[in-house]
Formats: sequence, C-alpha cells, structure tokens
Amino acid sequence: MNKKRMLGAIITIAFVGIGIYFLFKNIELKKVEDEYQDYIPQEEISDENSQQTKIILYFKNENDELENEIRVINANILLKEPEKQLINYLIKGPQNNNLQKLIPDGTRLNEIKIEKNCAIINFSNEILNYKDENEKLKIINSIVNTLTNLKEINSIKILVNGSENENFSDEYLRTK
Repeated sequence: MNKKRMLGAIITIAFVGIGIYFLFKNIELKKVEDEYQDYIPQEEISDENSQQTKIILYFKNENDELENEIRVINANILLKEPEKQLINYLIKGPQNNNLQKLIPDGTRLNEIKIEKNCAIINFSNEILNYKDENEKLKIINSIVNTLTNLKEINSIKILVNGSENENFSDEYLRTK
C-alpha cells in the first residue's frame, strides 16, 4: 500500500509540476507578445521625410563675422553635382534675416569641377564686385567652409570667366 501511495504521490506531483511548467511558459509567451503589441508608431515616416538631409552654408552676421546657417533640404537635390547646388545656395543668400549674403549680386556660377579634391569654381565677372579685402576673404571662407563639408573636397580655386584672376590666384584650404 505504501508503494501505491508513493506512486500516486509521484504521479500527482509530476502532473502538478507539468501543469505549473505549462502555465508559466504560457504566461511568459503572452508577456513577450504583449510587449510587441504595445508599440504603435505615432506617425509613419513618409518618403519625403526619409529623404531629408542637413546642409551647412556660411554667411555674414551682424557683427561682420561668418556664421553658419543649417538648412534641411531634399537629399535628392545633392545626388547630382552637390557642390554646384551649395554654391547656388550661397549665391541666392541666407534664409535667416539676421545673416547677409557675401557673394556679390549678379554673380553667376559658370562651371564647377573637382580635380584632386579641389573644387575649381568658375564665376562670372561680378564675383570681383566685393567692397574690400576683408569682404573678399569672407567670400573665400564662406565658399571654403561650405564646400569642405563635402568629403571629396579639401580646397577650392576660384576662376573668373574661365581664367585665373590676380584677385583669386591661390588655392584655398579650410583652416580648422
């Protein structure tokens, strides 16, 4: 009789143990499923949002110093000739009313090409219409600082109507 009770107790304990095991396993699975169901995105990311990028342009501030302007633009604009797009943004001027454009009015970008990590920028004659030497240096630094944010550009050279000009005869590097 003791053997029957012992066998019955073992079987009962085994069933209870198996029942408890499946009970906790089910609770654990349900808990994991609940965690995944709790996340509901507030807003789907649109194609337009996923294609945005930031660019940094340099303009003159009220204290006559260079200041950066960060813009969020469509990244597709920069896929082809990003340096040309950045120069055109500098020519158009800042969006921030507290900043002033440096490139003289009427200046056109004739061409831009990259050779050995140097952006060779060919401007129209109007680029020479700066006020003084200080203004010229700000124009150069504005262009250098803007374009050297691109990995492939380390320096710039400025041409006027396709030729070197004594006012912009050097290759300009970014000083950090």
